Amino acid sequence: MLDDQKYIAQKDPQDALGVATHEPEQLLDKFEVTNKSNRPISNIVIAGMGGSALSAEFINTWPGVSVPYEICRSYEIPAYTSENTLFIASSYSGNTEETISAFGLARKKNAQIVCVASGGKLKELADSNSFPFVKLRDGFQPRMAALASYKALVSVLAAYNLIPKESTQELESCTDRLLETTNSWRADVHTNKNLAKQLAEQLVGKTPVVYAGPKMFPAAYKWKISFNENSKNIAFCNKLPEFNHNEFLGWTSHPIEKPFGVIDLFSSLENERVKFRFDISDRMLSGMRPKAIRVEAKGNTELEHLLWLVVLGEFVSIYLALLNGVNPTPVDIIEKFKTKLNR
Repeated sequence: MLDDQKYIAQKDPQDALGVATHEPEQLLDKFEVTNKSNRPISNIVIAGMGGSALSAEFINTWPGVSVPYEICRSYEIPAYTSENTLFIASSYSGNTEETISAFGLARKKNAQIVCVASGGKLKELADSNSFPFVKLRDGFQPRMAALASYKALVSVLAAYNLIPKESTQELESCTDRLLETTNSWRADVHTNKNLAKQLAEQLVGKTPVVYAGPKMFPAAYKWKISFNENSKNIAFCNKLPEFNHNEFLGWTSHPIEKPFGVIDLFSSLENERVKFRFDISDRMLSGMRPKAIRVEAKGNTELEHLLWLVVLGEFVSIYLALLNGVNPTPVDIIEKFKTKLNR
């Protein structure tokens, strides 16, 4: 089925696979960020929801920051938000109501505000308050613009001297290699040579459960989001070592024929003890849960591992959507939910 180009064209009319193929090019997007404040920054808060918050998770893996950093997925903001907080309001559409609410609270706290969006209400608020506005390319589903959002956030942090200036160039340098990789996951590459198609076929009819260590957990979260929105599939994710303190035990009862597809996103650059935990967990749970599918990240750095896994997850989830017989692009029920909220 996944090698039938007519079937793919029928089920993927908005060409989600084409968008995924070109996702690495988002790392080349240029963003002009003007630091309008010379106040010191003691912490960072990024407000965003769904795909707009996803890229903020990537920051935890690379490049990291040397001040306290929190992702706010709510109408509220942390109580410590102050004039020494860099507050980044991130909403791909620019109209996310939780982020707009958080923006208003941050303004009352006199935080140093930067807005990241493709337009919408957030742009209006940035312009009317003379806050820096970072414009994202439009025309994408937010989850499929995660790398553009990532580059935008890195550009903001660099402009505010919270990470090295050359971080944006380092991100861009990953593009060519990542594009070469995505070519092996395209729709016209046969299943027997296509890792993304092979993984999707192993997951059809199952509920994916994705695990990763702390460094690659943002990729696991991306896989979960992509399974939810692209595949229209319930999915879950968790990280090691926390997994071994609770969820680990949850696999030990009931028959092995559980309707789950377990995926371990494994990086050779994780902490040695975390890597050891993957091996021990797999052995101890043998016969109690479905055998974990180990996906080993490729590349030479934590950043390359993260990006490789993120884009692979996009392809896997789109192919799973095709196997599920659904169009990967629309998120109709979410849009209907937002409409009901606005009544």
